[in-house]
Amino acid sequence: MEMRDADKIMTVAEVAEYLRLGEATVYRLAQEGEIPGVKVGRSWRFKKGMIDEWFRQQGRGEREFSGGFGRSWG
Repeated sequence: MEMRDADKIMTVAEVAEYLRLGEATVYRLAQEGEIPGVKVGRSWRFKKGMIDEWFRQQGRGEREFSGGFGRSWG
């Protein structure tokens, strides 16, 4: 079974590299609920498709992510 690019699960380090941000910034954004992610144990995980949508919305000046993220993915 092939994984779609949008379904790829990313770590903090991968998101930081992808968005060209520091890892501390990604942690802060995730903890504040500013970027869509899920905390699994002590680690954060992010779906690439949700990060892409969040980034598009930031480019349009939208302050809140409307993708319905929280603590679960559907």
